[in-house]
Amino acid sequence: MSTIFSKIVNKEIKADIVYETETVLAFNDINPQAPVHVLIIPKIEIPKVTDLKGSEHAALLGDMIDAANKIAKDLGIDKDGFRLVMNCGDNGGQDVYHLHMHLLGGRKMNWPPG
Repeated sequence: MSTIFSKIVNKEIKADIVYETETVLAFNDINPQAPVHVLIIPKIEIPKVTDLKGSEHAALLGDMIDAANKIAKDLGIDKDGFRLVMNCGDNGGQDVYHLHMHLLGGRKMNWPPG
């Protein structure tokens, strides 16, 4: 299976990349829901949160969190706060079945989210 995110990882589709390591890639969302809206994805294709295996993917999830913290600091939203969101499945609002984390910030977040 090849998702649009896999095509971005493979540089088949252009994206506004803001961060990249050996394991993760982060790019600006094309439909931002906040002044800062970055998608952080693993470079390997994992369809959704329920496909994660604790011991096998723990380091990868840590890499995603590290990326979020670095990007938040680089974009100046680390002090006032930000939101990290991972949607899972149709009812959870997942549109692309390639694990991804939304980094949202630059404004006050509302609760409940929706």
